[in-house]
Amino acid sequence: MVFGEVANDPAMAALFDRRFNPLWRLMPSGDGAAVLLRFWQGIDPATGALNHDFTDPAWNTRFLGDLYQDLSEEVRKQYALLQTPEFIEAFILDRTLTPAIREFGFATVRLIDPTCGSGHFLLGAFARLFALWQEKEPETNACVLAQKALDGVWGVDLNPHAVAISRFRLLVAALKGCGMTRMADAPEFVIHLAVGDSLLHGPRFRVGGMLQMTLDSEDDPLRHVHETEDKEALREILGQQHHAVVGNPPYITPKDAALNQAYRQRYDVCHRQYSLGVPFTERFFDLAIQGREGQPAGFVGLITANSFMKREFGKKLIESFFRRVDLDTVIDTSGACIPGHGTPTVILFGRHRDPDLSVVRTVQGIRGEPAIPDDPAQGRVWSSIVAMIDQPGAANDFISVVDTPRSTFETHPWSLGGGGAAELQQQIDQSCSGTLGTQVDAIGRTTVVGDDDAWVLDLASAGRHAIESLVLPFIIGESVRDWNIQDYPYTIYPYQSLGGNPIGADERVVIRFLWPNRTLLSKRSVFGKTLEEKGHPWYAHLEHYTDKLRTPLSIAFAFVATHNHFVLDRGGKVFNRSAPVIKLRPAATEADHLALLGLLNSSTACFWGRQTFFPKGGFGSGKWEERLEWDGTKLKQFPIPSETPRTLATQLDQLVHERKNHLPAQLAGQFPITREALNDHRAQAETLLGRMIALQEELDWQCYRLYGILDDDLTHPGEPPLHQTQA
Repeated sequence: MVFGEVANDPAMAALFDRRFNPLWRLMPSGDGAAVLLRFWQGIDPATGALNHDFTDPAWNTRFLGDLYQDLSEEVRKQYALLQTPEFIEAFILDRTLTPAIREFGFATVRLIDPTCGSGHFLLGAFARLFALWQEKEPETNACVLAQKALDGVWGVDLNPHAVAISRFRLLVAALKGCGMTRMADAPEFVIHLAVGDSLLHGPRFRVGGMLQMTLDSEDDPLRHVHETEDKEALREILGQQHHAVVGNPPYITPKDAALNQAYRQRYDVCHRQYSLGVPFTERFFDLAIQGREGQPAGFVGLITANSFMKREFGKKLIESFFRRVDLDTVIDTSGACIPGHGTPTVILFGRHRDPDLSVVRTVQGIRGEPAIPDDPAQGRVWSSIVAMIDQPGAANDFISVVDTPRSTFETHPWSLGGGGAAELQQQIDQSCSGTLGTQVDAIGRTTVVGDDDAWVLDLASAGRHAIESLVLPFIIGESVRDWNIQDYPYTIYPYQSLGGNPIGADERVVIRFLWPNRTLLSKRSVFGKTLEEKGHPWYAHLEHYTDKLRTPLSIAFAFVATHNHFVLDRGGKVFNRSAPVIKLRPAATEADHLALLGLLNSSTACFWGRQTFFPKGGFGSGKWEERLEWDGTKLKQFPIPSETPRTLATQLDQLVHERKNHLPAQLAGQFPITREALNDHRAQAETLLGRMIALQEELDWQCYRLYGILDDDLTHPGEPPLHQTQA
């Protein structure tokens, strides 16, 4: 009844509209309403003040968005709820709305946030436009000016609750501007917001023409609107282009199969397991006014996940879409401290027109924040970005600003390493005529068992079950370190031989061991098909790539790691997704593998990888230890010089195996052993480790010359000095 009474007020009618506000579907019971009233009307008997008083002289409503996104972890993930910090919003508006006002005029300009959420960008834009109207028309009634400012602010979001919050925040901002403190005195403001999917509704605009309107297409299975959506409002808001388009689109991967396919049909940039940030980037440009036939183009600014820059799903966005629009500024914000943004981000600015200049202003990252700042807006990295973005050639310890040839941003992947990192990578690439891809037969995992707990065990457990002959070393990424494979588990291997196709091991023993998990194992599927549908028994491995197991030599590597860890394996093991293998051509010798191993384990390869592979994790405080995904597709692009460090790599490989004979894991089988003998083994292990470190340094110096980084050979003549180690 209270909500119904409030809905009768002209100013609140749209907010409490029964057609679109989901509040009416979630009404509390009578008893629940009584509890809520007691809660909000509760008074502290000692002071007579309300227990929960939201009075704020500044009329700040940001807490509503913060509160909503913190209420439910499930909803936050479903809608990717994330309020954009004010300093980010102000920066993006400075470089989109402000120039749009200069070019189109404040009385004409329209700004849209197609992913408005709880409306932070819209609040900032309203404040700016309202101030301009007051400055230009000081004698006009404030409520009239507030409506004019509201007419310049438009938004859409999929989440009806977030849109309701956004609508209320804009209403409060308008009332504040009018100096009104009572809802009953407020006029019926028109607020241009709608609930809906900006990716599906409205026409598609491109330079040269307009694509089909989805809401009017009778053969479109998603032409309908949901009950909480206003078809006419969506038609109006998304049916026109705007002078400025801003926002912080969701970074999640679409899980719904129908939606996933619908986005793919509408947006050419959707590729592989794409993030929603990819089609939204294209949509943001769609909604900006097209610059053609002498007309000025709309401005676009967004902060989005930087994953598209290096992951394969960003290839079409970079190599197809960004060739067609005027992308003018790219800012690496992965090193800045942005509250709530655990995902590394990038800020993009551009205009909806054909590319204009031959260069793109680029803010490249050198190092992240040394510590989390008390005020993120004053962080060292962010302050550097704000101060230096308009100074090409400027650089400090945290960023460098350059005008990069546009062609650089038309090839996937992107590298935004500053301090000369991008130029050095280019030099390394250009110094070599070949790549790893020309030498390999395949890169990838050999085995996926599916439900590891049923398959994986240690060697002692295999012995207790009398199945030692049916297990093989099961290599995971953490086991691949420092030229060596160590500390690995084992897995049941139910095949005749390594790389054998048919099930051939003692099937009765395998079945007996796995039988308690047979129901779980029978439900495993890959690419939508169960093992039975693929013609395999329930006790087979989920994925078994025999072509990678038929030849013994492999170069294994850690898929996710801080550094490059590559190891030569001589057979007898299987490798899961976290430890894929490189298989060279069948005719490749062990010497060929070692030559390549030396290059892959060099510091040059580590540097190249940091410019090429996708960083895992979030904000890093200048973190050299941030992990990377060493994925096989990009690894094939690794440059190979004409000369290789084969000799040093062979020596290092030999030292690794020699040192293993002196480590506790190898010595455990020789117990009992004297204290003196243990001390001798320890000393031998330390000496060999020192020798390995010295040779690794020599390998790095040699690779600097092989890749053209140095002209002179700076390796140590003769035997390099032994590196001293401590226990």
